[in-house]
Amino acid sequence: MAAFRLSRAAEDDLARLYRRGIIEFGMQQADRYYDGLIARLERIAAEPSLYPAVDHLRTGYRRSVYGAHSIYYRTDDDGVEIVRVLGREDAAGQLD
Repeated sequence: MAAFRLSRAAEDDLARLYRRGIIEFGMQQADRYYDGLIARLERIAAEPSLYPAVDHLRTGYRRSVYGAHSIYYRTDDDGVEIVRVLGREDAAGQLD
């Protein structure tokens, strides 16, 4: 399994979306969604070029959509860095 690393902002995003999922949908559904999201992160790490570039937002970034969230990431010599996991927020202002 290919590895990925999370930016501090992405860690915060994941924690926030999990807590919100518990409140809005219950523990079981929040767990199911979170597990699926982690599986998507693993797929991104395994095949980073599978998802489209979003150079119009930030040069070198790519995006994968999972459910209601957009996963923004980039690759470098160390592999894949998950930069942000955003809901309906304006991505352009969040990718600094």
